[in-house]
Amino acid sequence: MKKSITSLMAPVMAGLLFSACAFTATAASSGKATILVGADTTFPPFETEVNGKVTGFDIDMIRAIAKAENLQVSLKTMPFNGIIPSLQAGSIDAAVAGITIKKSRMQNVDFSNAYYKSGLSVLVKADSKIKSFADLKGHVVATKKATSSVDYMTDHGIDQRYIKQFQDIDVAYQALMTGGADAVVFDNPVNVNFKTSHDKSVKIVGDLLTGEYYGIAVSKKKPELVKELNDGLAKIKKSGEYHQLFVKYFGGDTRGAVKGVESPSSVAVSD
Repeated sequence: MKKSITSLMAPVMAGLLFSACAFTATAASSGKATILVGADTTFPPFETEVNGKVTGFDIDMIRAIAKAENLQVSLKTMPFNGIIPSLQAGSIDAAVAGITIKKSRMQNVDFSNAYYKSGLSVLVKADSKIKSFADLKGHVVATKKATSSVDYMTDHGIDQRYIKQFQDIDVAYQALMTGGADAVVFDNPVNVNFKTSHDKSVKIVGDLLTGEYYGIAVSKKKPELVKELNDGLAKIKKSGEYHQLFVKYFGGDTRGAVKGVESPSSVAVSD
């Protein structure tokens, strides 16, 4: 008795189906989960964009952490003041933008352990008579919009009318150089970066105004991601990759390096 074509093909089709399922399962198990990371590219040397390529300390760091944890990073650039709302909405998983760990922010997002210790400083032109923060009253001060520098100035007696806020810190520096502002109050490593490239034109005056820590902000919708990021940070510290980022972006200046484990709750600053 002849077997029908259908009956002859059934074992073959079953075998093909089994093979396809096995292949799919293997691909799924070996694939890397992708995390969508928000970044503000107007914060050199932590984040910047050169010739369409996003780069910087934070960018290299999050990619190294992701690699250590078998994750893949997809970047989404946005203004700094859009980062927290995007995390709250769950439209991004995490964010790197030199984000100060603050108690108020911890109500809306989670943070990784701290990865950088910073502080605010005052940058002025080389011939300025301003010698410290105390001399800023009555002067126009430029900074970046919605950052902790704005909070610090308003809390310490600088009238809002004298604070010029810009989306891009480079525009704040431009205002200083062209006479549109008398000083820039911003994160010290960024001021140092600007001073390095304009060494005879500007100077940093006075002491650091604050001691604050940066962390990777994480959506509260992704609580498991915090542990992965913390584990990855510990791994790149141990491997030496973390140290190499300070060599690459700060000329080996490791004053901002966090040597131990600093949890968000232990370093969070008040507004």
